Amino acid sequence: MKQCNGYIGILLLIGLLGSVGCTNSKEKIKQGRTWMTYQGDAASSSYSPLSQINASNVNQLQNVWTFQTTDLPDGADPVTSQSNPIIVDGILYANSAKQTVYAINAKTGEKIWSFNPLEKGEPSATSRGVTYWENGDDKRILYSARNFLMAIDATTGKLITTFGENGKVNLNVGVRDDPNKISVALTTPGSIYKDLIIVGSRLPDFYGSPPGDIRAYNIKTGELAWTFHTIPHPGEPGYETWPPDAYKYAGGANCWAGMSIDSERGMVFLALGSPTFDFYGADREGANLYGNSVLALDAATGQYKWHFQTVHHDIWDYDLPCPPNLVTLKQDGKEIDAVAQATKHGFIFVLNRDTGEPIFPVEEREVPESHLPGEIAYKTQPFPTKPKPFVKQSMTEEDLNYFTEQDYDSILKTFRSVRYEGLFTPPDLKGTLSIPATRGGVNWGGAAFDPNSSYLYIRGNNLPEIQTIVDANAHFAADNSTRYEYGRAAYKKYCATCHGTEMEGVPPTFPALSGLKGKVEEHETLLKIRQGGGQMPGFKGVLTPREERGVMAFLYDKEEPLIEVPQDIKSEEVPVRYMNSTAYRTWSDPSGNPALKAPWNTLNALNLSTGEYEWQIPLGNDEKLQEKGAPDTGLMARSGPMVTAGGLVFISGAADKKLWAFNKKTGKLVWETELPAANNANVCSYSVDGKQYIALSVGGTNENPSGSVMAFALPDLK
Repeated sequence: MKQCNGYIGILLLIGLLGSVGCTNSKEKIKQGRTWMTYQGDAASSSYSPLSQINASNVNQLQNVWTFQTTDLPDGADPVTSQSNPIIVDGILYANSAKQTVYAINAKTGEKIWSFNPLEKGEPSATSRGVTYWENGDDKRILYSARNFLMAIDATTGKLITTFGENGKVNLNVGVRDDPNKISVALTTPGSIYKDLIIVGSRLPDFYGSPPGDIRAYNIKTGELAWTFHTIPHPGEPGYETWPPDAYKYAGGANCWAGMSIDSERGMVFLALGSPTFDFYGADREGANLYGNSVLALDAATGQYKWHFQTVHHDIWDYDLPCPPNLVTLKQDGKEIDAVAQATKHGFIFVLNRDTGEPIFPVEEREVPESHLPGEIAYKTQPFPTKPKPFVKQSMTEEDLNYFTEQDYDSILKTFRSVRYEGLFTPPDLKGTLSIPATRGGVNWGGAAFDPNSSYLYIRGNNLPEIQTIVDANAHFAADNSTRYEYGRAAYKKYCATCHGTEMEGVPPTFPALSGLKGKVEEHETLLKIRQGGGQMPGFKGVLTPREERGVMAFLYDKEEPLIEVPQDIKSEEVPVRYMNSTAYRTWSDPSGNPALKAPWNTLNALNLSTGEYEWQIPLGNDEKLQEKGAPDTGLMARSGPMVTAGGLVFISGAADKKLWAFNKKTGKLVWETELPAANNANVCSYSVDGKQYIALSVGGTNENPSGSVMAFALPDLK
């Protein structure tokens, strides 16, 4: 409908757009009908102004089409996509878990085109979506695979060869380190400001990682427009918060989670991760700006505007995991434009959008000191007085689960033996209880903001971990007389944190590596080690050639001849380094049950104007662990909610394969459906020809391992 004329047109627009009426501009109406960016809009609102689907009729919602991605062979292990589809002019664009980009008719689910960015045998990696840009008839999809940013013709699905070199920009180029020895990629799609695409990076979370420079590229040419150093160079603000030479060797402080754009102010707001290494920072004494910071820059030039650091000198892997929400709240009769940043450790920082000053007071409180050799933990950390944490930040013996006496005695013994002094207890050689831990609080799915009520909707994970700190180099002091033994030591240093000391993994996030021999070709594994795959970054430039050969020998059980160690290697001084060998593992009892009492996941509604929560409910349920008559247990998940003008909050992502709709005012469940597989992506909404749809990416099954995109709508009136 091109014009808003006539009674029928008025009724249709009101039904679809809720509060958006005929007086709105054509562009705003178009934005209401579409889902043009990751997280819905440039402000990362995950909000849809459509209201055709509402609390009174959502129980009639039905699956109207399913598009099966087909980029995995039959018999392959099922995979899960984190792609948040975008919809523009009736076309849905999404990427599969194997990184193939699809253009799909958003009304019928029929394929228009597909684009595979990978050469045969190249490993795929986690990607959460694509970026769209248009200028007249020039319509482009910006997308990243491996270490390349690509421009694709949105109409044909072909590379635009005038962008970069034959359609690609090498993201390894222009960072501090040798581009042939590093691996820089994107997990979250970049953001658009005029003719620029602004990108962060995904980097290895280990010693030797590159710095997390923020960069902007010209969308038409691929030329680099500006760079901001998140690990400041001499003369740049924040340089004094690091050792003098840190800019030469320190890594991380990268924006892997995404960003938001305020076009009227010409500002970009970024959520930055922690410096490397995540759990030991003796080589980076100081606050380490701009790690763990909300960072505001001039979007056109990259010039610094302001920052707010949520964790000083992070040694807990509390990096900011989701884009900042650009919000407007009301206080004392005045509207305040703000930035709301949810965190892994359960805080929400609400900041003035122009200055970065907290809207609610934030206190710097003393926290425990580190006992690790060489580590100087920061003396204080910021605690917002409002809003209250949306997840548990403390744990006592009363919080321990009881399933059997033997299991309870085991976790009680652990609880009493490890170091625990509350939030921000530093990693310790005796073991440390961390709550929230590396996968606690909010994750990459982020929060959804309703501009009509100023409510923020957040999913929260209550997931404690036991940190096991070991000397990263101690393994090399053992008998490494064969390449296999040397590889075992290298594996424990670099790989065990995620994949486990016995290669057991933490499926599905970190797959088990035992039994690779005879199942996966060696060259495929080697390529994945170098380039990365799934959520694993590439280790090119991190592993030495000797370590790489050793890891391969260990993974493929090769007892090869003695290694001759040159004298200069034998005598080389190796810096003291520590690693967390049990990171990213929820604390469980010996039978595998959660050590912490439920709920393990919640959905929260926060009134940002008052800083008070309106409701909180457990999200997801494990019926096997649920006590009779008890509330749902909640289930760990990383995806986030979507809120609509129809009075609904949609969310999915847990292991019970459900897609839910809740009344956004009360938190009451009003509709649910079971998906064919677990989902690990955010929901989106759009309209075509006057009909509203709800869509999401869904994981693979044994019948179709590569997954699907599903769309739901109300039945047609008869």
